[in-house]
Amino acid sequence: MSWEIVIGLETHAQLSTASKMFSGASTAFGAPPNTQAGAVDIALPGVLPVANKGAVERAIRFGLAVGATINRRSVFARKNYFYPDLPKGYQISQFELPIVQGGEISIVTKEGEKKIRLTRAHLEEDAGKSLHEDFQGMSGIDLNRAGVPLLEIVSEPDMRSAEEAVAYAKTLHSLVRWIGICDGNMQEGSFRCDANVSVRRPGGPLGTRTETKNVNSFRFLERAIEFEIRRQIEILEGGGKIVQETRLYDPDRDETRSMRTKEDAQDYRYFPDPDLLPLEVTEEWIERVRKELPELPQARRKYYEEQLMLFPQDAVALTSSLEVSQYFDAALSKLREIPGIPYGSQKPDVANAKHVANWVINDISSYLNRNNISITQCPISPLQLAQLLARIFDKTLSSKTAKEVFDAMWIPFAQKDWPNPARGQRQQLSDIPPNLLTSTLSPNTVDEIIAKRGLKQLSDAGAIEKIVDDVLARNAKQVEDYRAGKDKAFNSLVGQVMKATQGKANPAQVNEILKRKLAR
Repeated sequence: MSWEIVIGLETHAQLSTASKMFSGASTAFGAPPNTQAGAVDIALPGVLPVANKGAVERAIRFGLAVGATINRRSVFARKNYFYPDLPKGYQISQFELPIVQGGEISIVTKEGEKKIRLTRAHLEEDAGKSLHEDFQGMSGIDLNRAGVPLLEIVSEPDMRSAEEAVAYAKTLHSLVRWIGICDGNMQEGSFRCDANVSVRRPGGPLGTRTETKNVNSFRFLERAIEFEIRRQIEILEGGGKIVQETRLYDPDRDETRSMRTKEDAQDYRYFPDPDLLPLEVTEEWIERVRKELPELPQARRKYYEEQLMLFPQDAVALTSSLEVSQYFDAALSKLREIPGIPYGSQKPDVANAKHVANWVINDISSYLNRNNISITQCPISPLQLAQLLARIFDKTLSSKTAKEVFDAMWIPFAQKDWPNPARGQRQQLSDIPPNLLTSTLSPNTVDEIIAKRGLKQLSDAGAIEKIVDDVLARNAKQVEDYRAGKDKAFNSLVGQVMKATQGKANPAQVNEILKRKLAR
């Protein structure tokens, strides 16, 4: 019998404020242990928490971005549990009345587009961190992270595969970075996912779920969910029962393992925090935040698909971050301004979009990943990419020689002045200083590299025809094989022509001339 997979994610996004949720202590990453734990964070007697206005505003921004309800009145509660890295003995969170309720995230997978409903998003403080290394068999506690502001985003159990869960996590990760509420740094723990997984017979009641905690990479999230699905199905088909519990994913063994039994809400004995007044959000505040929101990635994806005729997966890749989208838009804009490109009946942006997208998604992304840098540090400016594509379109370069020019332009150094918005700041293409879109950061322009390396494509039909004649005269056996129906012989002849021209001949012309002469 078949099984249906049911997945919901709880995601902790660290909000991009300079100070903590209820104190003025710094949130900067990487400080020596316990140097950023303020009196409020460690619950010294007599201290009182004060809610961080910037964190509240970021929660509002998220709620508006996902089409949720912003509760005009929400309440902070104490979530009681005892753990070494929680000095208060309770965590300040939100329970019955969160700041954000509802909303949805639209994801794209191989199966198409799907909307994932959100249950809520609530504000809370982070706990400290237990350290288990270099302590001679003991554990240490670092309270720098205690009190760091988090937005916990809870989805409905609408996902039915690990692929959907990863697509949701990536889309959410892109969104929180796009609207400037979280830097999304998974290595530093700024974006962490808890995966709630259960299996059931199709149409049956929900099964017992397990929660795999604090998964901080998309690859590990997919593998943890897939392992948990297999584990639960094996237990159920063997006649056993699933235990509701919290589990951890071990990437070295590629497995989840039990951490502790899973608590229910009543086990935490939530009650309103007596030291914090209810949080009141005015209509004026909400409207001000709404006006400051940038165009959202879903709207940008829709534009790319409907106006530029890009495939959905390409549109998703180009909206993986605001900076990637800005780079693509800038390159497309610069290519449109270069004269002499034939468009026929197509609009310039529609004709160019697929070509620009291919280079951004494939070549540039590959080089960025290889050098472990972001698009904001790309040494090839949008203008240079546009110039390179223009030389392919006017047949100055072949696809092969264009790659050589691209390699020559690539200088793996951090580009300090390309737009890099500060935390929480909105930045549109119009905000980018014009000199950054036109400056040449590589030592040579596209045309200079072409001239210096002698890469200009040979498109003189007469010159190509002479070389073809010479190749045919020297390869009578392959000519005979081709005319006898052996198609591979044709590819060999094309290769020899290209070799004779050092790869500079226009491949389309070579093919056309060869076929015409071989048909005689």
